[in-house]
Amino acid sequence: MELQQMRYVVAVAETSNFTRAAERCHVVQSALSHQIKRLEHELGAPLFARTSRQVRLTPAGEAFLPAARQALEAAERAAADAAATVGEVRGRLSVGVIPTVAAVDVLAALRDLRNRHPQVRVSLRTGPSDQLTSDVASGQLDVAFLGLPSTARPAGVSCHELARDRLVAVLAPDHPLSCAHDLDLVDLAKEPFVDFPYGSAGRAQTDQAFARAGLGRDVAFEVTDAHLMAQVIRHGLAIGFLPSTYLRRAPELGGLAVVTVTDAPSRVEYVVWSKPAPTPATRAFLTAIGLPSPAGPPG
Repeated sequence: MELQQMRYVVAVAETSNFTRAAERCHVVQSALSHQIKRLEHELGAPLFARTSRQVRLTPAGEAFLPAARQALEAAERAAADAAATVGEVRGRLSVGVIPTVAAVDVLAALRDLRNRHPQVRVSLRTGPSDQLTSDVASGQLDVAFLGLPSTARPAGVSCHELARDRLVAVLAPDHPLSCAHDLDLVDLAKEPFVDFPYGSAGRAQTDQAFARAGLGRDVAFEVTDAHLMAQVIRHGLAIGFLPSTYLRRAPELGGLAVVTVTDAPSRVEYVVWSKPAPTPATRAFLTAIGLPSPAGPPG
């Protein structure tokens, strides 16, 4: 059994197509098919059920795939760790960010990483803080940037606090309160709100602030990203809360009214990474954002 055969199996499983899998692996289809047939013969069981219309995993393929992925990841990590001992950083880096990250210029840090270590391959995606934390803990992400209520702290991962921030009220420019100064939550409680989904860390920041003030509110609109929240506010459908530092980097909020609230919600931004020894690429990226390199193989 060879690692290349495992790569071919994973590619076919992810594309459900031998032709696309061969293109991904930069080989001709006949070579890929031949290697998979050799592996199936060695295992004594077919990994794929092939028809003229589709390719799907057999029960043997379903059982084989998770361990094959783990073996490929382990081989890649072994090569990266070995290269790090002579000062070469390579491998893959998967980064998750909340849409409103503000404490770190993530793209500038990735540019610095690429300039220093061009062999690192990066995947970048957005998501809510709770999902990103879970993905780092499970190994699906190497590092993530979160925004949590001041009462919470990331669990199951290594973390570093980046910044603390107050949220500000964001309103349509023609809203009656758009020119007000130093409002309290009670001044806003009767307004319709747009916020992140119930149960998310982004939503909890504001929910907790209103609960502490003994106030209820009407969340008339739930959205999954700050850009859509800004559009709802711009059309006068609702008001919302967003971090003050994020506003400086958010062109989609131009023209909206921003009002300071004395008892406003607050949040803490964190960067988190997996508790086991991080990869050389992860350590290099954390250095690029100004953190000391965490423990790991010498590099």
